[in-house]
Order: sequence, then structure tokens, then C-alpha cells
Amino acid sequence: MAGEALRAADLPGRGRALLAAREIIEGEVILSEPPILLYPSSLASLRSYCSACFRSLPPPPHAPAACPSCRAAAFCSPACAAASHPRLLCAALSRNLAAAPDAHQEALLFLLSAYSLPDPSLRALLSLSSAPSPSQQQQDAAATLHAMVSSLAPPHLLPPGFSPDLTPALLSKDRTNSFSIMEPYRPDVPLELRKTRAYAVYLRASLLNHDCLPNACHFDYADRPGPGNTDIVVRALHGISEGREVCISYFAANWRYADRQRRLLEDYGFRCECDRCQVESKWKFDDDDGGDGDDTMEEEHDKEDAGDGVDEGMEQEEGSDGGDDDFPHSFFFVRYLCDREDCYGMLAPLPPLPNGDLSHVFECNACGQLKKEEEDDDEPDAGESSMVN
Repeated sequence: MAGEALRAADLPGRGRALLAAREIIEGEVILSEPPILLYPSSLASLRSYCSACFRSLPPPPHAPAACPSCRAAAFCSPACAAASHPRLLCAALSRNLAAAPDAHQEALLFLLSAYSLPDPSLRALLSLSSAPSPSQQQQDAAATLHAMVSSLAPPHLLPPGFSPDLTPALLSKDRTNSFSIMEPYRPDVPLELRKTRAYAVYLRASLLNHDCLPNACHFDYADRPGPGNTDIVVRALHGISEGREVCISYFAANWRYADRQRRLLEDYGFRCECDRCQVESKWKFDDDDGGDGDDTMEEEHDKEDAGDGVDEGMEQEEGSDGGDDDFPHSFFFVRYLCDREDCYGMLAPLPPLPNGDLSHVFECNACGQLKKEEEDDDEPDAGESSMVN
């Protein structure tokens, strides 16, 4: 469809958000955006992924091209070798970054990459939402990290604004605005062992608020050929009316109420009062502690408040016959939660066909499974899936 799909807005009590700028149809790509910042998740990932595009490095005997400066990073192609990787990170790798304590390495990788940004990009990064006020322990950690950056980076490469105040400000942006780019899905690897290959920050996608019944979800296609493989792609789960807020889930949709609330309060500083949470808050569990859920699906952002209802398209889609009295949103899980064992990704429709018809094919944003939706005249019962492999 023609025309920009999203517009930014400030919503009372919710902060910045993205709204539908027009009618959005099921499966439509409503956002495709390159990262402003891209950095490895760990030093170990440097051995497996290209340090420029984060595609999987070719297996032996196809030797990847090593960075001529630090020799620790590698590139999958001459083009990526020419693009290189963040200059401060490269310098730190030459200065024995590997000797830094494991507990600090992920944050150091972020800071060294962020401080390598050109000034306009660094300012844009600093304009994003921040994490809740840091604890004293986090403030102490930021001071330690600042000193480590100072010792690892050559002074002439540090930006003019480098200071003990800027480092914690940057760290607050990373914690709440970074998206995980995951390792390739492999059926033989349990979900809890699937790791993040890199983290990325996207300026517009960072405005997407959380909802426990989202109307959109995001995909990454890191190993696809061609340019733009680290772009984030956001697709509509169902029709979204003009003016409605577009939301994603910050973690796997199957997490139970207590686990969702705990994570949102600890990491993002709010309690969710969306329609689903209001229903589930009345449920009783034998185990109040529960598990933390699986955090491999987590998408890290900071938002001042949670969604306060589901999208009209979802309400219409569920209908009065779409669920039961105890869990009126069960149709959402039948249609949009991947049923592959140990996956729990989100199923989103593929984009509409060139003639405008809906695809009726759903793709999982975790395992990549494609499922065909049966085209029935009658809406399926809440406990009956209309998907076929």
C-alpha cells in the first residue's frame, strides 16, 4: 500500500510511540530499518560471525579475512573487510580487551562501538528513551566501565564529549533500546541454549511500545544474501486501524503474568495493565515464584508505560466466540504462537500478494517455520488451530 505506515507521537502516560498513519492490512511490512548501531554480543561471537554484517562465517576450508589491525575480528567478504568494524573496538582488541572480566565484556563491546559513532549518530542514540534510574551498584559499574574504556582506547580516538557522565548515559540507552540478532535456529539446540550473535539499535523501532497481546512483531534475517541483512523488519499480525498504536512484545508471548510483570518492572520500570494482564491478574497459581521464562526472545527497550488494550483488529478477530470465560484471548495464541516444540516464537502473516490478496501463510520469527492457514468460511474455535504445515 502507498504511503508511510507509521507516525511518531507522544501519548499521555506512555511516552513516545508509533501509531498507524493509515489503515494497515494483515502481514504488511510496516517498518524496515537499518541499525544506527551494531555490535557483537560477546568476544566469542567474533569467531563465528562477520564483524561487519554478522552473517555466519564460512566453514573451513574457506578462510575468512582477518582484520589486519586487531587480527581478532574476521570478515565474510572483501566488501565487509573494506567496511571494517568500530575503530575503538578494533583498537581495544589490539590492547587485550579479551583480558577484561567476563561480567564487563558485553557492556564494553557496546561502549566501544557507541563511542566509535560519528557525532550525529551518537547524538541520535542519546536522544532515545532511557532505562529506569540506575541503582548504586549500576552507577559503580558504569564508573568502572568508563575507566576500562579509557585504558583500552587510544586517547586520540575518543570523541570530544567522552566523560564520566556520558558513559552511564549511553549505558542507559543500550539496556532499553537494543534488539537481539539471534544465532541461526537449529532444531537440535534447545531454545534456552540459543544465543545472541549481535545487538542492534534502531531509531524508529525503539519507539515501539510493549503489549502482551501485540499487533505486530519483528523479524531479523541476518544470514540472507545481499544488503540490508541486519535491518529490522516489522510486520502487522492483523489489520490495524488508522490512529491505533502499533506494539510488539518485548519477550516470548507465552510467559505467564507474574514473570511478565517482574521483567517489565525490573528492566523497564513499569507494570503492565493491558487487557490480557487485567484478566490474568485474577488467576491463581500454585507457584508464585515461577520461572523467569526464556529470555532469548527478549527485545530490549524502555517504555514509560504499557499498552492499555488490544487493537481493534484483534478485538474484532477474536469475537465473542473466539475464547472462553477464563481466557478470552486464547484465539491469539492459537493463531499467532508457533507450535513447534521449544520454539514459542510469534507467527506473522507473510506480506500480501502483488494483487493485494492476503497470503494466508504465516512465518515464525524465531524458527522460520512457514504454516498455511486454511481458508474456511467459519472462524476456528479457540482450541482449534486453522494452521497446516
